[in-house]
Amino acid sequence: MDETAALQKFSALGFADYAWVALAVAVLLAISYFKGKDEADTQDFFLGRRKIPVWAATLSFVATEISAMTIVGVPAAGFKENWQYLQFFIGSAAARILIALLFIPAFYKYNCTTIYEFLKHRFGPGTQYAGSFFFFITRLFASGLRLYAASLAVSVILGWPLVHALVFFTVISIAFIGFGGIKAVVWTGTLEAMSFYFAGGTVLVYLFTHINGGFSELFRTADVAGKLSLFNLGWGLKDPNVLWIAVLNGIFGSMAAFGTDQELMQRLLTLETRRDSQKTIIATIFATIPLLALYLSVGTLLFVFYSQNPSLPLPDNPDKILSHFTVQVLPAGLKGIVLMAVVMASIDSPLSSLSSSFITDIYRPLLKKDGTEKHYLLASRFSVAAFGIALAFIAYSCRNAQGMLWLAYKVNGVTAGSLLGVFLLGLLTRARSNRGNVAAMFISAGAAGLALYLSETGRLAVGWSWMIVIGTALTFALGWLLGLVLDKENIPPP
Repeated sequence: MDETAALQKFSALGFADYAWVALAVAVLLAISYFKGKDEADTQDFFLGRRKIPVWAATLSFVATEISAMTIVGVPAAGFKENWQYLQFFIGSAAARILIALLFIPAFYKYNCTTIYEFLKHRFGPGTQYAGSFFFFITRLFASGLRLYAASLAVSVILGWPLVHALVFFTVISIAFIGFGGIKAVVWTGTLEAMSFYFAGGTVLVYLFTHINGGFSELFRTADVAGKLSLFNLGWGLKDPNVLWIAVLNGIFGSMAAFGTDQELMQRLLTLETRRDSQKTIIATIFATIPLLALYLSVGTLLFVFYSQNPSLPLPDNPDKILSHFTVQVLPAGLKGIVLMAVVMASIDSPLSSLSSSFITDIYRPLLKKDGTEKHYLLASRFSVAAFGIALAFIAYSCRNAQGMLWLAYKVNGVTAGSLLGVFLLGLLTRARSNRGNVAAMFISAGAAGLALYLSETGRLAVGWSWMIVIGTALTFALGWLLGLVLDKENIPPP
């Protein structure tokens, strides 16, 4: 039997593969039950009464940050491109330090359940509502895209229609998060992060042992193809992979993603003290970079493996490369490990953060001001179900998307700058804008969206990575200037 035939004989999933996934889902649901059965109010449901230990919050943060988008998208980037994606993490690490020093103290000062409550205390309810609105738009689309990435991977591995995979993830996520709340999310996040390391390491070892020529041939093949390029020292404004642009985008993108997005910041608000929260976000630097390097390595080795086995078919969409390799090449037993990681990465969805922002920032102050805690807890669980269904519809609408990793960044750049700009205005200045902030956020998002459209159609020689910088700067400036006109009554006399 030749090597191609030997490899292709492993295409079927075995009992052990399904067992891995069944075990993971069973443990996840058990954690949800034991953590959620005694919940009595939204302080439990959204904050876990701030009793989460640093190590668990760190791993949960990493699990949420990585997600199925990274599990599927980063190997695809390494396979198609090179290691330049890692440049973004230089800026991301710097952003985490800034968040620890600047954002977290402010959120703990006001004892925030959601970070948009800070905007209410600092500026007024209008800014809070606008911040929540932008969070919903940004998070729903980005998370819908992440859900699509996971469902695509599972549909390839299991041979399911995409719709079936979406229904599977939606039902499990609603049941798990709707009952267990943030405590279930955090504690299963620790399990998820461990599964990411385990799955990536398993694939890496398998690939290396099936590449001819060992390290020397691996590096030679990858180097000749330019797959090992780490730094892009160019100067063009259009290429998002140029080092200084990538670092700048990493700083602004991560400040927006971690400091102004309730999904990730919610994990940091479950710590008892400000100092514990600061320790957690710094610790994520050292927990995340090995995972990124691991999955980029998988992408590089996939390129070398398929270069040495040209008779093996490639997927029609490069984003499917890890899933395709899993189902076509990995032996039974190992397939399930990858499938387990993808499933776990997908079930850690943003439903808890979306629910917390809706109930705290919209429902309580605007729709039901005099409800009991029992009522708000029930409403929180219903909102988890509603957001879960909405995410499934958004994910299905993304089914023709390609280049998922970069598409997620592009979309995020349009609206995230508005959020980051208004948070920085509140943290770095004494401006008293409120109505001015709302106008500034919408104007800036429109400008960033127009700039992205012109960039994508070749009419503007600026790369998509500038969108978040443009949106941040414009929101900051317009919020301050428009506040002088629209919020005169809020400006104290000299």
